[in-house]
Formats: sequence, C-alpha cells, structure tokens
Amino acid sequence: MLRERKYGKILNFAPMANPLKQLAGETALYGLSTILARVINFLFVPFYTRLLSTESYGVVTEFMAYIAVLQVVLALGLETGCFRFANRKDTDPAKVYSDALGIVTVVSLLFLGLMTVFSGNIADMLGYHGYRSCIMFMGGILACDSITAILFAKLRQEHKALKFALLKTVKILTETAANFALFFGFASVCRNMAAEAGIQPSALTSSDFWLLSLISPVPDFSYVIFAIFISCIVCLLLFVPDLVRFRFSFDAKLAKQMLAYSLPLMVAALPGIVNDFLDRILFRFFDTGSDVWQSSLGIFQAGVKISVIMSLFVQMFRFAAEPFFFQRAADRNSKKLYAVVMEYFAAFCGLIFLGVILYIDVISLILGRDFREGIGIVPIMLLSYIILGMLFNVSMWYKLSGRTGVAIYITLAGLLVTAIVNIVFMPKYSYYAAAWGHLASYVVMFIISIVLGNRYYPIPYNWKRISFVFLVMGGVYGMAWAADRLFFSGVTFSSPACGMAVKLAVNTVFILCYVVMMYFSVHRKNRAFLSGE
Repeated sequence: MLRERKYGKILNFAPMANPLKQLAGETALYGLSTILARVINFLFVPFYTRLLSTESYGVVTEFMAYIAVLQVVLALGLETGCFRFANRKDTDPAKVYSDALGIVTVVSLLFLGLMTVFSGNIADMLGYHGYRSCIMFMGGILACDSITAILFAKLRQEHKALKFALLKTVKILTETAANFALFFGFASVCRNMAAEAGIQPSALTSSDFWLLSLISPVPDFSYVIFAIFISCIVCLLLFVPDLVRFRFSFDAKLAKQMLAYSLPLMVAALPGIVNDFLDRILFRFFDTGSDVWQSSLGIFQAGVKISVIMSLFVQMFRFAAEPFFFQRAADRNSKKLYAVVMEYFAAFCGLIFLGVILYIDVISLILGRDFREGIGIVPIMLLSYIILGMLFNVSMWYKLSGRTGVAIYITLAGLLVTAIVNIVFMPKYSYYAAAWGHLASYVVMFIISIVLGNRYYPIPYNWKRISFVFLVMGGVYGMAWAADRLFFSGVTFSSPACGMAVKLAVNTVFILCYVVMMYFSVHRKNRAFLSGE
C-alpha cells in the first residue's frame, strides 16, 4: 500500500483529492482579482446609475460590447493554443509563448494604427460625432489587452496564480482611481472653471484645458472609456520586467501549427462572444418600441450587473479549470473527475442563484431609481449564466480531443437562436427579449455539445444528480415565493424595515436547507471517489 501511494502519481492513479484541491485553490486565487474587478464594477453600478443618464450608460454598454467582440479576434485563440502546445513533450514552452506574443503584438499594433487613422469616420458612423478620441481609446484598450492576454496565459500555465491576481488587482485599482479622478476631480475642476468664466461647463473647450480634447467637460460615457484605457496602459507597463527577461524567438513551423489549432477556436469563440453581446448591438436597430434605444440598453445593462455574482463565479472557475482539464487529461480517472467537477459546479451555482434572488429586495436598491424597472430580468440572467458555466464544462470534450472545428457549428447555432429571439421579440419586449435570448441560446448550445460529446469524447456526467440540483433549487425558490405571497403580503409589521428583516431571515433558512441537501446529494455521494477510496 505504501509503495502504491509512493508511485501512484507516476502511474496516474493518485488519489483524486489533491487535483480537486489544486483546482479549488487556484480558482480562489484567480478569483481574488476577478472578484475584486466584479465587486468594484458592482460598486460602481450605483455610482454610474446616479451620475450618468440611462442613455449615457447605454452608450458605455455599446462600446464595451464592441470591445468584447474584438478582443476575441485580436487574441486569435492563442491563449488556449498556448496551453495545448506548452503541455506537449515535443515543444519548448518558451518558444510557444514567444511565437504567440509576437503574432498577437503585430496584429494588435496594426489594428491600433487603423483605429487611430479612421477614428473620426467611425465615430460619425456610430452617431457620436466629436467623440473620435473614444474610438482611439478603444483601439488602445484592445491592443494592450490582446498583448497582455498572452502574458497572463503564461502565468496561468506556470500556476503563478498569485502574481496573476496581483497584476489584475493593480489594473482594477487603477481603473477605479481613474474613475474617481475623472468623475469627481476633473468634473469639479471643469465646473469651477466654467463658473469663473460665467459659462456652462459644456461650453468649455480644449483651449481652456488640454484634457478636454480627449474627454467631455461634463460626466458622460467618455469618462468610463478613458479610465479603462489608462488602466490597460498601466497593466502593460507592469509586464515590462517580464518582457525584458523574455526569450524572444520565432519558430515559423510551430507558429503555423499553433495558428492551425487556435484559429478555429477563435472563429468558434467569435460567434460565442458575438452571441453574448449581440443583443447590445441589436438595440440600435430593433428596440423600436422605446423613445431612446440607448436608455433601454442602459436599463438592461444595470439589470445584468445585478447578476454579476454568477458570471463572476463562472469566469473565475474558467480561469482555473481550463489548464486543469488539459493537465489532467492523461490521468486514468480524468473523465470521472470532470463529471464530479460538474456536480459541484452546478450545486454552487444553485446557491448563488438563491442568494441573489431571495435577497433581491435589498440588492435592487443598489440601482438608481431610473434603472430599477429592469430588475425583472435578473432571474433569467442568473439562470443563463448557470447554463453558460455548464456549457463550458461539457464543451471541454472538443478541446481535449482536438476537434476544435466542431465548436464553430455549436456556437453558430447559439448565435442563430440569439439573433432570431432578439429580432423577432425585441421591438415589442425590449430588454426582456435580450434576457430570454441569452437563456435560449445557451440551452441550445448546451444540448448540442452534450450530444456530440457523448459520441466523440463521452464523459460520465450524472445527469440525474445534476437535475436533482436544479429541482431542489427550483423547489426552494418556489417555497420562498409562496411564503412571500401567503405570509408577508398579508401581515402588517411595525415598520417596513422589520418586515424586510423577517423576510430575509426566513429566506436565509431556505438557503440553509438547500446547502444541507447539496451536502448529502452531491458531496456525500462523491466523497469516496475524491478521497481515493
């Protein structure tokens, strides 16, 4: 037995507790920066929804949609490609990352040059005349993020989760500081200058203050974009010591192999990210039932922000899980491990769903009054993010088996569903159509991926147990809803605060019941496997 334990790792039948603990530990570390980013963004929601109009916040959302889509294009899928080739015995990891960094840098700088030259034309085409600087900021954001994406991937490959988290944290704090400096410091300076000159702040020009050639004298969407641009520059500068020590070389043969593997992933990811943000873009064309489509988009985005906790967990899980799945692919019990990970993931997502929904009365107060009408999309978006996270799990089969081309068809199917739902229903239902479009799209991709995965790379997911997780989650939510309607709606409390406190206490009991049931239905069922028994 001792001999078996000693050489178990070499023979690929080591106890499973360590791999899952490693995944959980790295998830927590990656989550430090991701949590901080989302928490700060979440804390900025009451800030933005009170200092910006729904229209201006909608413009910010539109710009961020363009950035999200173009980030996928400029990275060329090489983040995942680096994980694939750096783990091969016949390749040098240093050459892998050198090739990837060289390719992405050249592409990003060419893109930045084009965005700068045609910034005025692009701003006019979008209807934002006079905001060509925002187009240039967007080009700078994309160039910096694409280059640092490869450098962050290298940190993930080397399991330098702490350094990853620290650098991301500095970037986040820089963006936060820039926002405060602009919204409170710079805006205040402009108000004082205008008061001294006896004019409105909006009448100030770049001749009054050089910074006005880049951003508006009154708070608007340009402040948010400029703050992100500053943080991206700082993040790139933080990598200068790593770049100085970097061994630059270029292997043309390896580069071709990496691009052949990675470009299909980029093409596949492009419909996926377009799918996630297409609704933001379609508001411009199909939200015809609203007086100002940017306002509807701003209200929708505020509702999405309330769902940030779920998307946060999905993102931090993805950071740790992708390299983890690749590195465990050769283990004898790897497929069983992947199935167990899915059960824990679903159970924890159910906890987050209930935590947000059962405390929604308090959480909704974060939004400015003009934005609260969109709170009804929160349950839909939370469920959408759960399916999205599960989709990431079940879609690992084509990455692990090398059938990355299949991903294109899966994501195109999802994109088609998103487009149809939004084009058909957005003119009448506005942002509710956008929310349901997300859910419908993710469900379709999830089902297709499961069917194809069972054929080409079967993983023994316990769907009965996973379905039970959703059944319990729905049951707890239903009981909380019934208690609210039957008890709290018909009882008069001494004060609204007292009634709210009692309601939250009852909902907390419901959540604890869910946790107990998950312990027995998921953890107890898998404990023997995870302990290597």
